[in-house]
Amino acid sequence: MLVKFIIENAVFLGVFTLLVRLYAIGGAINAVLFYPKEYQRLALERGLTSEQHIKKRHALFLSTFIPAMLILLIIIIGVINKADTFKNAYLQSLLFLEIMNVFDGIVIDKIWVAYAKLWRIDGMEGVPYVQSWKQVLIKRTALAVIWIPLSAVTAGLALLLERIVYS
Repeated sequence: MLVKFIIENAVFLGVFTLLVRLYAIGGAINAVLFYPKEYQRLALERGLTSEQHIKKRHALFLSTFIPAMLILLIIIIGVINKADTFKNAYLQSLLFLEIMNVFDGIVIDKIWVAYAKLWRIDGMEGVPYVQSWKQVLIKRTALAVIWIPLSAVTAGLALLLERIVYS
């Protein structure tokens, strides 16, 4: 059971990481929406991007990344794990989302972004772009709270999918 859970999380976080990476195709400037607001402001001032480009990338994020991750989560819980009660589905959803939250804050924000050249934007040398631990903790705490009600939604959808697939 633990091995299955670890494999499911590895797949879930692998897809998450792949999607984040896809946003940087063509250069990190295409993923500037993930950077701190002050960094985005300076990139705009330096003419490295435009408000329209950031808005377009943000819309793409909202219309692809978030639905893809939620659909994957619902499939894992409802079809693969066959959650049969709301409590079971809710706790699974909350656990997956909280693990993703910690992974995003530590592995993505503090390690990958900090040390991979991929995330450096030409023309922004000398400007800090890695979130501070304080910024990470504030963002991750806020998301931890958001996942509490959102897990109820994903749990309900996972149960609905489970009933459709296995009825």
